[in-house]
Amino acid sequence: MEEFQLPIHQETLSNALSMVEAKPLHYFSNVLLNVAVVGEPGSGKSSFINNMLGKRADKPGAAQTGIQTMKARGYPHPSLPQVILWDLPGREHSALGSCTNQVDLNRFDFFIIVAYQHFQTVHADLVHEIQAMGKMFYFVRAKTDLDLEASRKQQPSGYDDEKVLQCIKEDCMMALLKESVIDPQVFLVSNLDPWSMDFPLLLKTLESDLLWLKRQAFIFSLPYFSAPVLESKKALMEGKIMLKALHLGFLGLQPVPGFSFVVAMFFFLKFRTQCYQVFGLDDTVLTVLAKVVEKPVAVLWAAMASRALLPVILWRLLDLVGAIVMVLEYCWLNCFPFIGCWVSGCSSVFTSYYMLHRCLRNVANDTQNVLSRALEDPLYTAKLYTTVPSATVLQTEIST
Repeated sequence: MEEFQLPIHQETLSNALSMVEAKPLHYFSNVLLNVAVVGEPGSGKSSFINNMLGKRADKPGAAQTGIQTMKARGYPHPSLPQVILWDLPGREHSALGSCTNQVDLNRFDFFIIVAYQHFQTVHADLVHEIQAMGKMFYFVRAKTDLDLEASRKQQPSGYDDEKVLQCIKEDCMMALLKESVIDPQVFLVSNLDPWSMDFPLLLKTLESDLLWLKRQAFIFSLPYFSAPVLESKKALMEGKIMLKALHLGFLGLQPVPGFSFVVAMFFFLKFRTQCYQVFGLDDTVLTVLAKVVEKPVAVLWAAMASRALLPVILWRLLDLVGAIVMVLEYCWLNCFPFIGCWVSGCSSVFTSYYMLHRCLRNVANDTQNVLSRALEDPLYTAKLYTTVPSATVLQTEIST
């Protein structure tokens, strides 16, 4: 965290991400990985977690089975360090088509979708939600032994375990490919006999992916790690705001209608540019960052609320009150616009103070927004996993 905060302090977001990418995987071994086990009610999530923990349902510390899970519960894995398996409430659709029992998935780093029947809308929704966050998942078809038993009864003469399992896996993979999943990881398991079918392959794949997943979890937490540095930068810039507001108020006293508006806008844009440089959001840095995460720079700009000028212009229209009073004093009273100058100067002080504070707050928030937007990109996430062996390769290794 300290090594990451240093380039953030030195105003280089791209260097911060590049630094993390360059670290060997063992640097991330102690990162906490929260694995969410999700699916529809009754899919066997709790039993699957117990098999992952190596515990029977009646043992202390095991997930409760046979009842519907009402809230998320975490279970530390006994042999995988810093890995917590979360049993989430079942996700299902109501009669109106909306999802019920929803839990915010942003707090989790990796997902295992558990299903016990054909690919359904609820699974597609989970896939879309996970992919929108740029995170990874496994798809587990639980209770596959029940499918085998049903097929054996329907076709007793030409029954073949391998053909049925292959058909089920291909059906799952085709459904995931239709949802634009690249290299879907599908595992067929039996909760009653966990060491049959693909359960050993799933454990082997998870162990192989673990350090990559922990690196991804660390990278997605970078916006939170940057918060202390951003607060220190905000405190540094806040000390300059009152002096700038008083300066703009003095300029607003000039007996020229509209002068305070023009000068205030000029100083505001100059202050915003300084904030961009201090927080590392100037166009040069963002261009480099866009190349690092392989995204158009316009996508990063779109995450920045501070780039919008319309709210600033609307607030600065208060300066025109002083300008109108000046014009009235010039034209109707034929005198020096004392009242108009004071109105213009005072309104400029208060408006400038508020707008500069708002600009500083928006730029600080934009720094985290830009990091989050960059890290949510699926292309950048896929880039982190280009060297991770697929489940197909691991299956070959296990077979050998």
